[in-house]
Amino acid sequence: MTGNLIVRSEGPVGRIRLNRPKALHALNLAMCAGVLEALETWRGDPTVEAIVIDHAEGRGFCAGGDIRMLAASGATDGVEARAFFHAEYRMNHRLFTYAKPIVAFMDGITMGGGVGLALPCRFRIASENTKFAMPETGIGLFPDVGGGWYLSRLPGRIGQYLALTGHRLDGAECLALGLATHYLSSDAVETAKTRIGETPQDIAGVLDALAISPSDAKILARKDNIDRLFASDVLEDIYAALEADGGEWPAQTLATLKTKSPQTMKVSLRLLHEGAAMASFADEMRQEYAVGAHVVQRHDFIEGVRAVIVDKDNAPRWDPATPEAVTDHVIDQIFAPLPEDEAWTPG
Repeated sequence: MTGNLIVRSEGPVGRIRLNRPKALHALNLAMCAGVLEALETWRGDPTVEAIVIDHAEGRGFCAGGDIRMLAASGATDGVEARAFFHAEYRMNHRLFTYAKPIVAFMDGITMGGGVGLALPCRFRIASENTKFAMPETGIGLFPDVGGGWYLSRLPGRIGQYLALTGHRLDGAECLALGLATHYLSSDAVETAKTRIGETPQDIAGVLDALAISPSDAKILARKDNIDRLFASDVLEDIYAALEADGGEWPAQTLATLKTKSPQTMKVSLRLLHEGAAMASFADEMRQEYAVGAHVVQRHDFIEGVRAVIVDKDNAPRWDPATPEAVTDHVIDQIFAPLPEDEAWTPG
């Protein structure tokens, strides 16, 4: 087992702890493989009744995936990047379909790959420390790990807003939107884990007893504006609506969008549009794998990682630079299915 992952059984509970604190517990290939191995081991073990996923020391829960590796691989043959996506998406799917209850403690930063780790779980715990986001368009990527499934099922057009802007939600907002099932004070998190170990048959009861009511979910106060301004699946229409509004918040939101990759914002809108009608989570992951395999080798992802992660000048040079220049043909190429011998499978 990788040192970046602590896996052990504690009585009737299987524990998976992310342990990569210097990288905010970002996932790498070995960690994804380790989670899959643990879930497979416990799947047929009658002594393990529930699974708990959290993070060890340092801030967490999980800040995403191994972005530097993905960009370096994408700049060459993309083989290592595709291997990571393949394992990560199998992990996401296994969590989504797992028969035993899984509890994810999103007590900290939960972004990108961390979202993909937490949202498939039956119980998802937010706290005042939760910072939840899918910020991928800022590095020329898209909200993957099931983002097309989860975000498309949020109320109104909030999912589209989150996908395009990368807006961060707090724990109260996660609870209000159904991204979290419970809200606990961070002081109660360890108590919850202890009680789950004592009564794994009644996880809902344990969490209900410890849950508190958070402050108001700020994003709901903007829901009507979000639904109106992000109503279209055409990026140019969203730009036009924000520009025509004339208000301070729409102007700020438009300025935010203009820092993101036009190409992957269009990818995101199509992903959510098609994800809303996907028949199964496996279908969603199959499509996202094909899209990811294409996007990771395109200019915007490599350039976005350079600007935001490597050089940190935060001045990516997107190509194409405007929504109008991103043609339907380019998006169709990105969404082209892979050959059957290269396509993702659940395993």
